[in-house]
Amino acid sequence: MTALGFLYPGHFAEDDYPRMEQLLGSDIRVELSRTGPGADADSAARLAEGVEELRLAGAETVVWASTSGSFTHGWEGAQEQVRTLARLAGMPASSTSFAFVHAAREIGVRRVAVGATYADDVTALFADFLRAGGLEVTGLRSSGAVTAAEAGTWGEEEVLTLARAADAADAEAVLLPDTALHTAAHLGLLEKALSKPVLTANQVTVWEALRLADRRVNAPSLGSLFTREPLVQV
Repeated sequence: MTALGFLYPGHFAEDDYPRMEQLLGSDIRVELSRTGPGADADSAARLAEGVEELRLAGAETVVWASTSGSFTHGWEGAQEQVRTLARLAGMPASSTSFAFVHAAREIGVRRVAVGATYADDVTALFADFLRAGGLEVTGLRSSGAVTAAEAGTWGEEEVLTLARAADAADAEAVLLPDTALHTAAHLGLLEKALSKPVLTANQVTVWEALRLADRRVNAPSLGSLFTREPLVQV
């Protein structure tokens, strides 16, 4: 049994996580600790509040499941945030922003398009973060400061519309960075509609936790990212 820990901000699309747990198989357990909202939601003190809960639940890795709560600090700031989280948790740690970079490398893509629910300036910061991680951003689409609460109500049609609007002909994959979006149930449709890999925030967050635990799981319903061959257990 592998237990994965997540610090998730608020109550928006957290039900994506038990859904993905069901699709991953019986030996993967997802533990979710919800952090409260506020301007300091991504501070070390606020993140520490959920760490003990995850540790007591037996989590082996922890991922800060907030994209904007990490990339807005810049590459170096986000690294320091992860180092602090690992120290607080006493286990391997990461964040959704780094998960996007690692996931793109995993599926072998470098040129990506981004469809975000953020304001233009915040979306631009995410593009800067991706570039710092060695990716080329060939398309950028912002929905203009959609609140997390509003994004959490979006269904299949709205998510697909965002992905299509963001797509660029020379992009090898499309990235949807908001963890407030429900996407776990739509990944197959998204990739079929765009004819290319689609990486979404909650999807890459779970994959990142598995990566930290040295686990790979073949779960095609969760998209191209989860069609890699599982590691051979010796």
